[in-house]
Order: sequence, then C-alpha cells, then structure tokens
Amino acid sequence: MLVAYDETLTRHLAAVPHFERPDRVRVVAAELAQRGLLDERIDTRRATEGEVGLVHAPAYIELAKRECDRLDVGEHEMLTTGDTDVDQTSYESALRAAGGALIALEHVAVKRKAAFALVRPPGHHAEPARGMGFCMFNNAGIAARAFAVATGEPVLIADFDYHHGNGSQALVGNGISYLSTHAMPAYPGTGSANDNRLTPGASLVNVPLSASGISTEAFVAIWVKGLRAIAKRLRPSLLVVSAGYDFILGDPVGDLGVEPGVATQLGRLMREIADTYCDGRALFCLEGGYDTDVLAGCVADTIVGYDDALAVDAADPESIPKMQRSVLESVGAR
Repeated sequence: MLVAYDETLTRHLAAVPHFERPDRVRVVAAELAQRGLLDERIDTRRATEGEVGLVHAPAYIELAKRECDRLDVGEHEMLTTGDTDVDQTSYESALRAAGGALIALEHVAVKRKAAFALVRPPGHHAEPARGMGFCMFNNAGIAARAFAVATGEPVLIADFDYHHGNGSQALVGNGISYLSTHAMPAYPGTGSANDNRLTPGASLVNVPLSASGISTEAFVAIWVKGLRAIAKRLRPSLLVVSAGYDFILGDPVGDLGVEPGVATQLGRLMREIADTYCDGRALFCLEGGYDTDVLAGCVADTIVGYDDALAVDAADPESIPKMQRSVLESVGAR
C-alpha cells in the first residue's frame, strides 16, 4: 500500500506539550519502515487554497492563515473558531496534511489501489467554517469532495475514530455519504442516530456506542454488518476511511476497550468493500490515536490486513448490543 508521508508533517506543535504531537506520525513511520511497509512512499504536497475551498469557506481559510501567521516562533494559541491549538507552522502543516490526502487520492484514482495518508493535523472535526478538536482542515472530506466533483461518482466515508466526525457529517450530500461509529456521550456531542438518513449519494449512518466500552467482537460485528449493508445500498466508487485509533484499549484520550488486533480485521473489511464496489479504490486518512506505540502497531496491522486480502474473521452478530443492533436494522443492516 502506498503511504503518503514526509517529515514536514512533524513541524506542527513540535514545541508544545500536546496529545496531537509529532511523534504520532514519526513513530508510525518508523514502525512501517521496520516492517517493510514504507517501501512504497510518496512525499506529501501543499494543497492549494482552492482545493481546501472545496470544503472550507474562504473566510475561514483566511482566518486560519492570519491567526497562525501572527504567532512568533515558540508561541501557540487556539483558533478563535474552536479548540484547535496552533502555532506558527500550523497553517502550512494543515495544507500539507490536506495535500497528502490529495496526492494519495491521485494514486488511488489512477492505479485503482489503496493508499494511506499518514498525515497530521487530523481533520474529521473541521467543519466548513471552523476548526475544532485538533483539526484545521478536513483531509478526508477534501479528498472525498475532490473525487466526487471530478468524477460525478459516489463516495463513502467510513469513520471508526472514538469521536464523531462532525465535520465529515456536515459534508454529506452531493455524492458524499458517511458511516461512523463513535462514543456517546463524548466530544463533540454530535452523531445521534436520529440524524440518520438513507438517500442515494447523501446517506448518513451514525452508530453511537456507549462511552463505557464495547467488546472487540461486537465492534467488528457492527462494522461488518453496517459497512456491508451501506456499501451494497450505495455502491460507492471510492471508499475513504477516517482511520482513528483512539477507540483502542488504553488510549489516553478515548478508549472503548477494543483490543488492538481489531486493526487487522478492519483492514481486511475495507479491502473487501473496495474490491467489491470501488474497483480497488480505498484511501485511508489518519485521524486520532494518542498512544504512539499502539497507534503505530494499529496502522501497520491495518495495512497488513488490507494487503493480505484475506476474509475478515467471523464475528457473532448476537454480540452486538441491543441499541446498536436496532440502529443497524433501521438502516437495512440485518
């Protein structure tokens, strides 16, 4: 699997004690290299403001630039739009993160193969007119919108991060659909199943999980049933995966008690969907995950699971809690 990554992604918040720190991508890249998974690597590029403008309002883009540019070396503050820490490097870093997703998309679209955008800052909380939750620009959303605009074909964003991708939900429509599991109640407080709707090219499926946790088997079963059903209904031409691993057991920000071995199964499931509906096109974008060693292992295992092209292990649907089973049934996943 192609990996989009370079050292420019480690500049953002390099001098700031923060959960979203440079080691998140640096340690992952080292793990991939050690396991021979970084041989097919490409540098990121700077997204243009026009490309970012596919998702974000011009006034917000200018605000983000202005607020980062006014900071001196070593200074940091929060964007005035929300709880996103930034420093002097953050605007350019966010453009590189979005550009990393876009250059990975180019490989996916042309070669009909998968790619992993190992980028930061993450993106799925960034709404069209505001950054929040560690995110400035919505990397996965920008790539999804770019593909939908260029081809006129449907895109499905699949998001397994601990937190709901409120920014990605805001993009649903015009060929983009969104499926998410996430803890509730938890930041950012969005993602109710009451929002769900099934419309061609504009479907939204939220499957909230109890913040107290869920079994690994149930988590896998939810994703197998839910993703298979939604993909069959939508028949997307591109699968974009918001790959956040803060739901894994022990994560200092999230933690749903799910064992790290789930990453291999998620990789296999995404391969199944990409091969069945998307002509092999799958783009992974890094989101959360704040235990760097666990994150590194999970990203590597996701890539291995995708590349081995084996069937996802059977997971007992009876393990799915009643509430989540009801949500899945309501959107046709039986």
